[in-house]
Amino acid sequence: MCGIVGYIGTQPAYDILLQGLRRLEYRGYDSAGVALMKDDGSLNVYKATGKVANLELTASGKDTDGSIGIAHTRWATHGEPTDINAHPHLSQSGDIALVHNGTIENYAVLREALTQHGYTFKSETDTEVLVQLIEYIKEKNHCYLFDAVREALKQVEGAYAIAVIERGNPSRLIAARKSSPLVIGIGEGETFIASDATPIVGFTDKVIYLKDNEIAIVEQGKPLQIKSLNSNKPSSINIQKLQLSVAQLEKGGYDAFMLKEIFEQPNTLTDCIRGRIVDGGSRVVLSGVVENAEKFRYANRIIIVACGTSWHAALIGKRLIQEMCQLPVEVEYASEFRYGCPIITPRDIVVAISQSGETADTLAAIQLAKEKGAFVYGICNVVGASIPRNTDSGTYIHVGPEIGVASTKAFTGQVTVLTLLALCAGQIRGTVSTDTVRKIGRALINMPKTIKEVLKLNEPIKDLSRIFTYSHNFLYLGRGYNYPTALEGALKLKEISYIHAEGYPAAEMKHGPIALIDNEMPTVIIAPSDSLYDKIVSNVQQVKSRGGSVIAIVNKGNDSMNELADYCLQIPEVPECLTPIVSSIPLQLLAYYIAVNKGKDVDRPRNLAKSVTVE
Repeated sequence: MCGIVGYIGTQPAYDILLQGLRRLEYRGYDSAGVALMKDDGSLNVYKATGKVANLELTASGKDTDGSIGIAHTRWATHGEPTDINAHPHLSQSGDIALVHNGTIENYAVLREALTQHGYTFKSETDTEVLVQLIEYIKEKNHCYLFDAVREALKQVEGAYAIAVIERGNPSRLIAARKSSPLVIGIGEGETFIASDATPIVGFTDKVIYLKDNEIAIVEQGKPLQIKSLNSNKPSSINIQKLQLSVAQLEKGGYDAFMLKEIFEQPNTLTDCIRGRIVDGGSRVVLSGVVENAEKFRYANRIIIVACGTSWHAALIGKRLIQEMCQLPVEVEYASEFRYGCPIITPRDIVVAISQSGETADTLAAIQLAKEKGAFVYGICNVVGASIPRNTDSGTYIHVGPEIGVASTKAFTGQVTVLTLLALCAGQIRGTVSTDTVRKIGRALINMPKTIKEVLKLNEPIKDLSRIFTYSHNFLYLGRGYNYPTALEGALKLKEISYIHAEGYPAAEMKHGPIALIDNEMPTVIIAPSDSLYDKIVSNVQQVKSRGGSVIAIVNKGNDSMNELADYCLQIPEVPECLTPIVSSIPLQLLAYYIAVNKGKDVDRPRNLAKSVTVE
């Protein structure tokens, strides 16, 4: 969840580390800190509660010299967001500095043992326990820092990505990972460490994705060494080319990354479908499905595991796959999957969905599915992330880096890929007609133009948002394919505006939620002209008869809804299974402008981080 960045080279480290922290701030912004080592081996540590800008103020005018350093932006797990709990953490002597992403599950036992050996603790964090353990082992065994780090990591339970430096050794940095991402960037005479590739962009395009249970020795002027944590034997080094650009990591003139990412969707969906719909739209080719055709042809069942927004996309995927492939599909929260005694067989396919590819619960679900012999298929956005490396096959959504914490373009990319997967697997199974594939395929090819039309609603939605800025509750209703869209719309509003909102299947309103409706509770109803339209009109009437105000999302030309709803937003008509892609965009804009009107930081909502890499 937190962000780590490290540097060793010939340039001043501080500016590089601060730039890296700014790019990683979407991972956490409860506090930030930096440890810098000067050429004489002395160590300076600066920390501050809040955003990276606060750290810059704290370090302003102070000694920030040095060409080696580690830095951290925190999403609090153990201990409140305070200066003391901020990383980097120092050992008792002050000689060892460490930054950490993850959770040390047995920290309480280790802390008690270290206390009995005379160690004292300043913070409430599990991370300070780890750095104290490293120092204890180093002093007890009279060993080098690398050996102490390796032995300490063999004693801890949980997940970690760490970077460690030691006072008096201005040319060496140790890094390691287990179940938490860590990337090494290889430059000319310099090396970068980061939780993901974003801080490295612009400095080098050569990266190494550290594998689980690997530990790296980064030493100035010497070749990089990567070893197995368990065996201490050298690991193979696979240098990959980074595909990100600096422009992708900047706002590009928009007020917020979230708004930029909403408006990027015509381009991102173009990238998502490129080369995957062929023969004029009549055939879909996903290489991960085609190369494993027998798995899909003879599958008994598909289980989709995901969290958050990805779970909402999975619900849409369930309906798509069942309709196109005639296969039973189950959707599970990844966080609950392994605790529910799941019955999985070798003829099951488990589809794991995650924007970041680093979601801890989803990775754990993948591990369990593989142990049970299932074929595991990953849907991910980040090239080289843990999920694509740990699944049997998969598909990238290719929507580019998503910096805003509230997912927008990744959601529409995930739904698009699930549509392609359903069509491709349906063709293999012979359960979907060529006419159906052609109809949906051509609509997907035209989707970028369709979304450009939807984005013309930006100004009307901006005006509409002012009416509802100070509402305390919202209800979102949808049916069929758009029930998950209602869930997603409610989540977006909750995430960034802090307004309580709930999504429901529209017919379920009568089973409880209707009791909440009054003239102070607006209802957003997703009502495209699909097979369930007449039924949802009835739901609109039920809300209106109880004094509720209604915002309706309808197809262009549906002027009859104007007589029922208070406000109508008209979107282009598309095949029913694609309506979630189109109807979700007005909901993204509505949430965005309500949050902006309330003065909220839409890119960095409180208590949330982009990538949930701890359980």
